[in-house]
Amino acid sequence: MNTVRPKKHLGQHFLADPNIARNIVGALQLPDEVKEVLEIGPGMGVLTQYLLQNPAYQTSVVEIDTESVAYLKVHYPALADRIYATDFLKQSLATMFPDQPLAIIGNFPYNISSQIFFAVLNNRQQVREVVGMIQKEVAQRLAEPPGSKTYGILSVLLQAFYTIEYLFTVPPHVFNPPPKVESAVVRLTRNGTLQLDCDEKLFFRVVKQAFQTRRKTLRNALKPFGMPAEATTDPIFDKRAEQLGVAEFVGLTQRVSQHQAAGTALPDLDINDVTE
Repeated sequence: MNTVRPKKHLGQHFLADPNIARNIVGALQLPDEVKEVLEIGPGMGVLTQYLLQNPAYQTSVVEIDTESVAYLKVHYPALADRIYATDFLKQSLATMFPDQPLAIIGNFPYNISSQIFFAVLNNRQQVREVVGMIQKEVAQRLAEPPGSKTYGILSVLLQAFYTIEYLFTVPPHVFNPPPKVESAVVRLTRNGTLQLDCDEKLFFRVVKQAFQTRRKTLRNALKPFGMPAEATTDPIFDKRAEQLGVAEFVGLTQRVSQHQAAGTALPDLDINDVTE
C-alpha cells in the first residue's frame, strides 16, 4: 500500500510539503508535564513521521479513514497499538489517556475544525496545548482580539482558557488536493484560568446569545434572558458583543445570573450551529 486516496466527504487535503510539516511539528512547545501527543487525522503520516522522531513524548494518532489506518500500520510500525481507528469527536480523552495531560496536533479537516475546538474546550483541564492547521479565516477569528468583525463566539470561549497565536499561513498548492482557500497554523496554550468567576455554562450561553445578533446592542441581544429594564442601565449594555473581552463577558454573565427572569430556559450551546 503506497498511497491513500483523499476523500472529499472526510474533508481530506493531505499536506505534501515536508518543510511545512517539520515547522508544524516544531511549533509544539509542550509544558514539562506533557508527555503524550495525540495527532488528529494523520492521513499518510506527513506530520507523524516527525512526531515519532522526538523521544521526549509518546505519539498516538486517531484516524477515522480505514484506508489511512491500513497505510499507517504498514508504514509506521513504531505506532504499534497507538493508532485509534475511530472518530475523534466520539472519543473520551479521559479514557484514552487516563490522568495524563496531553497536547493535540493535526491538519484538521475544515468541516469539523470548530467541533474539534469545542472538544478541546470540554477537555481543557487535560489538553494543555494544541497546534492545528485550519482554514485561514477560522485561524484569524480564533486569535483576533475584541473589536474586530471576525471576533466571535469561538474567539471568546477559547481565549477564556487558552493563549492563542497565529503562527503562519499555508498556501493551497502544498496540499493534495489543493483546497480553494488558504490555510494557517495556530497554537493554543493553556492559560492559568482553572475556573471562570461565574457560572461557566451560563457564560457559554451568554456569549452565544450575544453574538447571534451581533449587530444589536447587548441590551437587545440578551432580551431572551428576561432581565428587567432597570438591570440593563449599565453602559456595558450599550455595547455590542464584538466589543467585549473575556473579563467583560464574565462580568456580564454575573449580571445575567443575578437578574435573569426566574425559570428562563435557554437551549444548550450547540456546536453545530456556531458559525461566528
